[in-house]
Amino acid sequence: MVFLGDEDVPMDTNHLERALRPIPMGSKNCLFCWTEVGARHAGIVQSLLATCRLHGIDATTYLIDVLQRVGQHPASRVAELTPRLWKQHFADQPLRSDLHGIGA
Repeated sequence: MVFLGDEDVPMDTNHLERALRPIPMGSKNCLFCWTEVGARHAGIVQSLLATCRLHGIDATTYLIDVLQRVGQHPASRVAELTPRLWKQHFADQPLRSDLHGIGA
């Protein structure tokens, strides 16, 4: 029903399934996660990376910016840190690591 109220939400999730296809599935998928919690967090990171790819966002830039911004960002506006909204609000001037540009 969400797709009826938001034109940016497609009716199906085929594009998401195609984006996640490169991620190996099966028993080897969680080989180095050690626990169910570790596997769950690995899945979250993989979903973020696939979402960045779908929106044309450099995942490294996104993760560096969000990890620096999350401590000072209001919890009531946490949705702004999802890749789609981050691209609209913060992609033009992302926060950089102190190591940015070293060795380039």
